[in-house]
Amino acid sequence: MKIHHIAIWTKDIENMKNFYVKYFGFNANNKYSNAAYLFESYCLEFSDGAKLELMKMPSVPGNKNDIYKQYTGLIHFAISAGSKENVKALTEKLRTDGYEIVSEPEETGDGFFESCILDPEKNRIEITYVINQV
Repeated sequence: MKIHHIAIWTKDIENMKNFYVKYFGFNANNKYSNAAYLFESYCLEFSDGAKLELMKMPSVPGNKNDIYKQYTGLIHFAISAGSKENVKALTEKLRTDGYEIVSEPEETGDGFFESCILDPEKNRIEITYVINQV
């Protein structure tokens, strides 16, 4: 088995789509719309088949959790950058372009080299490279 996709509710679906396409290399499908529910979605896909679904519907409330604290539930997802150098370079590109860096690139005790950033709607994304296959 494998994870098929991860989904994010969003307030600005076009901005979020553009962010993930520009910085992480996702390919976007055509937008799906359902006028009866005022629902819109994009399915973004990596070449290896991993998918991220972005969804928008005005009736969905905003997240009330403090983004700077840990809480129960899905807290982040990680995107592999392929190397330590790529983790550093992408983190710097995002910083230069005005995105918030939650944690700087570093080697963790569990075999990763990673940073953590916030996307345009403050979702945590780890930019990672696996140092040691555990």
